[in-house]
Amino acid sequence: MYLHRFACSILLACYATGMAIAEPPKPAPLFDGKTLAGWRVADKNSYEKPGEVAVNNGAIVMPQGLTATGIVYGKDDFPRTNYEVSLQARRTDGSDFFCGMTFPVGRQYCTFICGGWGGGTTGLSNVDDFNADENETTGFTEFKNGQWYTIRLRVTEEKIQVWIDKERIINLDREDKKFDIWWEQEPLRPFGIGNWHTSSELRNITLTRLEAPRREAEQRKVEQEDAKE
Repeated sequence: MYLHRFACSILLACYATGMAIAEPPKPAPLFDGKTLAGWRVADKNSYEKPGEVAVNNGAIVMPQGLTATGIVYGKDDFPRTNYEVSLQARRTDGSDFFCGMTFPVGRQYCTFICGGWGGGTTGLSNVDDFNADENETTGFTEFKNGQWYTIRLRVTEEKIQVWIDKERIINLDREDKKFDIWWEQEPLRPFGIGNWHTSSELRNITLTRLEAPRREAEQRKVEQEDAKE
């Protein structure tokens, strides 16, 4: 009886101090829905002549540029691993990628291509020097212009994972992999989103920082969610 009461007391103390009951990481907004505060328009390489980026009805509007239009996260605090980005994107005109998300992978960079090579190809560019249309992450989704899609990118020390709506389309182990990006996407570093010969819109952009001690529990939760689908 004494040990039981002692254990209950310890548990209550942990609840009170937060020592053992850690709250799950919470997403932080990267876009306020009203302005481009915290972002800048990419203006180099293939983004040298972008469309006129604006905010309208809670979305970032990125009209087709001469070649590409993109935005870059303007602060220097973007994590290099153990994070998750979530956003909604749609292609409003054109037939190429409407969400080219360039992101850090440790000291390297990679780009998630959504809707490239004819409008439906998905994948990571580049993995071991192979483009998104020719490596193990290559996939295809029939995207409809004007329809919003929820895209979720998760980068941990072990994996790169991507979901479109509720379907996980990429589950790549990072071990022994080389990641790099095209020259055209370099202006989007450290984190940015662009399109290619296409008009697109973005909204509800959030960042969740996954603390290293929690990443295994978070990964188990993701796997459990996938098993239910």
